[in-house]
Amino acid sequence: MSVSVVLFTSDLRLHDNPVLRAALDSADAVVPLFVRDPGVRAAAHHSANRTAFLADCLADLDARLRKAGGRLVVRSGEVAEQVAGVVTESGAEQVHVAAGVSGYAHRRERRLQRALAPSGCRLRVHDGSVTAVPPGAVRPAGGEHFAVFTPYFRRWSQEHLRVPLGAPRTVPVPGSIGSLDLPRRSDVPGVSPGVPEGGETAGRKRFAAWLRNGIDGYTDRHDDLAGDATSRLSPYLHFGAVSPVELVHRARAHGGPGAEGFVRQLCWRDFHHQVLAGRPAAAAHDYRDRHDTWRSEREAADDIAAWKAGRTGYPIVDAAMRQLLHEGWMHNRGRLLTASFLTKTLYVDWRVGARHFLDLLVDGDLANNQLNWQWVAGTGTDTRPNRVLNPVLQAKRFDPDGAYVRRWVPELAGLGAPAVHQPWRLGAADRARYDYPEPLVDLAEGLARFQRARGKG
Repeated sequence: MSVSVVLFTSDLRLHDNPVLRAALDSADAVVPLFVRDPGVRAAAHHSANRTAFLADCLADLDARLRKAGGRLVVRSGEVAEQVAGVVTESGAEQVHVAAGVSGYAHRRERRLQRALAPSGCRLRVHDGSVTAVPPGAVRPAGGEHFAVFTPYFRRWSQEHLRVPLGAPRTVPVPGSIGSLDLPRRSDVPGVSPGVPEGGETAGRKRFAAWLRNGIDGYTDRHDDLAGDATSRLSPYLHFGAVSPVELVHRARAHGGPGAEGFVRQLCWRDFHHQVLAGRPAAAAHDYRDRHDTWRSEREAADDIAAWKAGRTGYPIVDAAMRQLLHEGWMHNRGRLLTASFLTKTLYVDWRVGARHFLDLLVDGDLANNQLNWQWVAGTGTDTRPNRVLNPVLQAKRFDPDGAYVRRWVPELAGLGAPAVHQPWRLGAADRARYDYPEPLVDLAEGLARFQRARGKG
């Protein structure tokens, strides 16, 4: 009996999983394997929220495999060593894995190649599982990757996507391969109370419900902070519990401007993955050096702590930061606002904010998180690197009646708009009634400091 190993990484699903399908097509039986890798925790910042969501994903994947006659094999340790051990136990002739874009993923593939070489087992790395269009499939003339989104989107939109694959009906697994117990969410300390349920089942239900009731209004409402009109599928995409290829196909089949706007956001995700694939160092270093002399973490320690706690004195910023603390998720408009405030109003290095987001975000994807932070900081692919988002003007535009602020900053719940967005304008007696801090910095002063630092003042 021939055996292949399918190494699950960021593709924790049965539907539209080309890695799993290739493994099944190449052998009589497969070993569906997940390795709990301490290297991932070190490389991508350990997050209790992602660990809890991952536990849900693995439990759901195992349950789905068992319905198909199989099971998930879980091991713990350095990936290449664990995979090589499973290959020896099973006599596998091939190992199948999804291609990654991070420096860590590339190192993992090289280690797998070396570890499997003595046994003659072949490593097969597959594109088309983690992104809708594989990184590198769309390239500019004379370049390795697109550095500007709009031309990338035009080319990406012309790509012919593969037809989504159905879930396999049967997954034969050798009975002799041992497994550790599945991790459980209940064993993870420090999880934010609002972290959603993970797994393919939950992700597919969420997308189906959103297709019925949310996508049509997406274009008009996606920036409505209080309306919360986004799909919230980003955690499921990060773990591969849903397929980006299937999402694009189904959204296009649904049609309408909302679907077009949603597909554009999926393209942004692919855009960041192809940038990181072409420039892995951008995970930690400026994509475009602006010669910033950021305030040191020691110098800005109190400001950073207030930003993390949602106590900056700017209600819209604080509301978004508190949503992150509670849910392990933040509305995309909130991410832009909070990142702009930290990097350009407080003039703190984008890496400080990116690290904090990775500590909490359930969807803490290295490519999207780091490159979105760089976009806002002006060190990335933004064609207007010196833009600064004014939190008061943004609040009036995207939370006009203050509902989002009152939801997450309850000490201001008694205030109506516009006072809820500018409580420092209240009289002294009224301000004394609210346990809310004065602004960390005057916006004009923060802007002037940033402009001087960038040589624009």
